[in-house]
Amino acid sequence: MQNGLWEATYEISLDCGDHFKRVGNSREALEVLMTCWPRPAGKKFKVAKLACLGALRGKVSSVVAAQAFLNAAREVGLLRT
Repeated sequence: MQNGLWEATYEISLDCGDHFKRVGNSREALEVLMTCWPRPAGKKFKVAKLACLGALRGKVSSVVAAQAFLNAAREVGLLRT
């Protein structure tokens, strides 16, 4: 299983903005997607989940996984700017 750090670290807000988490690799992103993502999950969530899982298996680049996670976070307004 690969851990491949992303070129950037993204900070997302959780629990209505009360908590923040930094995500800097596909393993961390998949953990967030699976444990604390708001429901119902959108289409970009599904793409991000598959991309991060693929990156951990070495079948998807970490750049693609990072972009998919970023898109999903933007879709639900979790990306902290």
